[in-house]
Amino acid sequence: MSDAVESRNLGNCSAEKTGRRVPRGDKRREEIAAIAERIFLERGFTETTMQLVAARAGASKETLYRHFGNKEELFAEIVQRRSARITGGQDGELDTNGTPREVLGRLGLNLLDFLTLADSLSFYRVMVAEAIRAPELGRICYAQGPGRVFGELARYLGRAARRGELRCPEPELAAKLFLGAIVANYQILGLLAPGFEPFKRKKMRAHVEEAVEMFLDRYGPSP
Repeated sequence: MSDAVESRNLGNCSAEKTGRRVPRGDKRREEIAAIAERIFLERGFTETTMQLVAARAGASKETLYRHFGNKEELFAEIVQRRSARITGGQDGELDTNGTPREVLGRLGLNLLDFLTLADSLSFYRVMVAEAIRAPELGRICYAQGPGRVFGELARYLGRAARRGELRCPEPELAAKLFLGAIVANYQILGLLAPGFEPFKRKKMRAHVEEAVEMFLDRYGPSP
């Protein structure tokens, strides 16, 4: 049975027999998502089925569909979980403790650490492949992943500007410039030439510090 048919049939079944969907934060839901993430990395989106996820997780398909309505929703939640590792706060929000220099430095290093992981590069390839095949899924992945990080940063910059901590009349533009400066060529190197230039944390930290310094030179408060 295809996932599309499974989604329709078991979606109806779960609505009728298992009641309301299980909220985020449920331990079993987290376990299933972690297992599904490994399968997506191994097999890609197309070759991963809800039946396979259920079998690996030791769960019934009814249980799986009670947690996640379909494969696309499961994949989108995994993207969101991964983006939360970058922002560092509760429920995917940006960790805003400290000064702008501290917040930006922490975010920048988290982002580079995450983007240069082998499994992050593999997962990014999966997302790009699916975005070509299914543009709507690609838009969902953007919204739950890079778009979420961008939105959190832009909102933080706007709040910091209103508090007088930054001179940032266009927070969205400033967020784009900062994230672009952080990512630089690290991700494209990892995707196209893995191992060509080993990612060293000392070098990445220096890169982040310089990007933050440049950003604050432009957007820091007036003396």
